[in-house]
Amino acid sequence: MTDEPTTPRWTAGHPLEIDSTVAHSARVYDYLLGGSDNFAVDRDAARQVAAFVGGMDNARAEARANRAFLGRAVRWLAAEAGIRQFLDIGTGIPNADNVQTIALRAAPDARVVSVDHDPVVLAHAHQLLGPGDPARTAYVQADLRDPDVILARAARTLDLAEPVALLLVGVLHHVADPDDPHGIVAHLVRNLAPGSYLAVSHLATGDRPCAAPTGAEPRRDPAGSGAGGVDRVMQQPWVARDRAAVERFFRGLVLVEPGIVQVDGWRLAGAPEPVPGAWVAPLHVGVGRKP
Repeated sequence: MTDEPTTPRWTAGHPLEIDSTVAHSARVYDYLLGGSDNFAVDRDAARQVAAFVGGMDNARAEARANRAFLGRAVRWLAAEAGIRQFLDIGTGIPNADNVQTIALRAAPDARVVSVDHDPVVLAHAHQLLGPGDPARTAYVQADLRDPDVILARAARTLDLAEPVALLLVGVLHHVADPDDPHGIVAHLVRNLAPGSYLAVSHLATGDRPCAAPTGAEPRRDPAGSGAGGVDRVMQQPWVARDRAAVERFFRGLVLVEPGIVQVDGWRLAGAPEPVPGAWVAPLHVGVGRKP
């Protein structure tokens, strides 16, 4: 992608300029996943994130692990929990394993609303909408910190009186404590029907340090305030939280087995035993059901 400001061809009735001078999490993840929809500032931010987790190989592995969890969670929700409605907030730049593709493969009658606030994602909205029934898929340009806007626009496609899977995968660690991420999640869940689910992955700190490769000392932020200097070049914070803080997102919900675990421990059937001392992606993940 050229590092010049651009305006997407597809907009919601008004042009949105893309700022290529400030990094954005969706584009950082795109770079880590091997995509090309990113700018130099995003690649610089990715390198700073990589230093936080012990190198670029680890950072890329973390991004892949996060995407893999999303896929496992969506397949489980559709195939085993019987969910037919998905609200994916912080959807990111679409690739071959986006939520819509996975959900519709498992349940062709599923409805999916994808939400993000990066204009680069808006430029790819046609991929998120897909070739299927336009009444079953929608894209909402909105910020997680505006939950009422998201709910109102999602209700045009989803029936909020019926169970919905709320997917907050790799997005809550970009919401700083003063913005009250726990209150935002509680508000969203409160407006969903009983039988709905919440799926979360979150940058972890505190109870399970990540080991750096080749015996190097891992670089971590014990206070959970950000990944090195990356906050200075990104629109969003980068806040690691401990297991107790992640568990608070599921207050009032019934956790699906195996509960809140590291990303490699959530329903990864047939996975090899972890190698002692090997690096583990520092992500807490979990899925919970609203009674």
